[in-house]
Amino acid sequence: KFAAMMYTLLAIFLVNLSTGMSAMSPDSYNLACHNVFCKVTSSVMKEVDGIKSLVESGELCSQLGAESESICNKALEEFSSLAPDAENDQTLEDIFDQKVEELEKTIDLPLQMVYMKQLNLIRDKALERYKSASKNTESSDYQAMISADQFFSKEAEQSTKPGSTWEYSSERAALQSIMNELASKNKKASDQALKAAQQQSTAMQFLQHQQQQLSALQQQIYGGNSPWNFGAAYRIPDTSINLSCNYQQGRTNIQMSCVPDEYAPLLGANGFSHGVGPGNLGLSVNLNI
Repeated sequence: KFAAMMYTLLAIFLVNLSTGMSAMSPDSYNLACHNVFCKVTSSVMKEVDGIKSLVESGELCSQLGAESESICNKALEEFSSLAPDAENDQTLEDIFDQKVEELEKTIDLPLQMVYMKQLNLIRDKALERYKSASKNTESSDYQAMISADQFFSKEAEQSTKPGSTWEYSSERAALQSIMNELASKNKKASDQALKAAQQQSTAMQFLQHQQQQLSALQQQIYGGNSPWNFGAAYRIPDTSINLSCNYQQGRTNIQMSCVPDEYAPLLGANGFSHGVGPGNLGLSVNLNI
């Protein structure tokens, strides 16, 4: 009986030992999952850094949302395939679920940072489109704003990861606010330019009116204006007396001056050449039509 009891106790001990070797403790399972977690995140971060470098260089990452979703799904699948089996142990399954959730957050955070940088880049490009379109005289500020907003919404939607908490409403509102401010400044500048042009036109009209009044006053005082201007000058031979007469806008001006002829000794008694007409009379006629 004693020997049979000893064999029974030995069998129970061996069964318990075998069972303890096959099942992992929570700490051991957590450590194994952590090692897989580090391996997966290290591989994924290389892809994230590549996208980050592209966006920081000023280029848009096409379909950023779909690519981010693919990166997350591939990382979760890799973790699930490499992590040890929980063997229907609720404690181990809870540890696995915690690691999956932690892995998803760890990957989502840097991808969301890239997403925010891409939104800023999209906003800058939308503003450039607005400024370029608003300079076109055939396009109004309103049409330029609509076009820029549509461009931003399309690119931002393609950059948003499906099923995530990512959203771009605040960036879109900021873009609209900036465009409204620029449109207001452009309108003020246009209004000032129009006001200056109107003031200049008014000043010109005032000057023209003053000129017309002055012309009318001259007609009343001196009679009607004549299109003819007449001027004549005559120097009495062998004297320093010079007579000049000028007729312009209905007024006649006669002037007599005593100016010595410095070249008379050089030209002789009759001068270098005889004058035109009798008495060396010079005549100048100007016609303004």
